[in-house]
Amino acid sequence: MPGAEIIDWLRGAPAPHTTYLVHGEPEAAEALRDRIDQSLGWTAVVPRSGERVLVR
Repeated sequence: MPGAEIIDWLRGAPAPHTTYLVHGEPEAAEALRDRIDQSLGWTAVVPRSGERVLVR
């Protein structure tokens, strides 16, 4: 299942306020966003192309 290794790796990290997915094809990034939300309960966002976000 794609993304399983990423989810396993993320499990070892403290939960961030928001996870931004900024690489890859939009469909793949959206699928990973959904998986992060479902598997870890984290807020994950795929910004629109050219969108700016303030990361603190």
